[in-house]
Amino acid sequence: MFRLDREKQGWDLEPRLHLRFMKTLLVVSITLIVASFAGWAARSNQTLSAHKAIVLRSEAELWSKGNLDVADELYGADFICHFVGGTEWKGIKRLKSEVASHRTAFPDWSEKVDDIIAEGGRVVIRFTSSGTQRGEFAGVAPNGEKVTIHEAAIHRVVAGKIVEQWGFPDTQSLEPHAAVDGGRHGQAVNAGSNARAEII
Repeated sequence: MFRLDREKQGWDLEPRLHLRFMKTLLVVSITLIVASFAGWAARSNQTLSAHKAIVLRSEAELWSKGNLDVADELYGADFICHFVGGTEWKGIKRLKSEVASHRTAFPDWSEKVDDIIAEGGRVVIRFTSSGTQRGEFAGVAPNGEKVTIHEAAIHRVVAGKIVEQWGFPDTQSLEPHAAVDGGRHGQAVNAGSNARAEII
């Protein structure tokens, strides 16, 4: 009788042990999944932060200070930039040429990033550009006017380099309108003076 009871107890213990093992396995599995996701999220956030830093550095050092050497660090060799209206720049050499030309006309050119959003390999910025025209630009003689324009741009970042960009100036926000009617990424004709200007 005692032997039978022990056997019965053994049968009762086996499902309980099995259930305990399954619960432990489930907890360990969930813990591993959560840890993996947390690790992935941390790596993803680090990547997005790095992408933002690349774009912010381009705005601060290349466009706002005219440091052309930084272009080689921040942009891919096959960089291409698309503008509203269909204009495109291809390559770092062209990028440097446009920055140099722009800053010759507007030596105090500055770009202040107002918003920045990163997702996947894309970084979007909304920024305010301003500068005083001290040199000839797109056929417009120096006039000493300070211009301000609001812009937006999308950057595609691959392996730590900006490889593609899309630019969207808000030409309606340009101040003063009578000075240079356009944005860094666009062009327009000032109907009042028939002066065509392209701010790139």
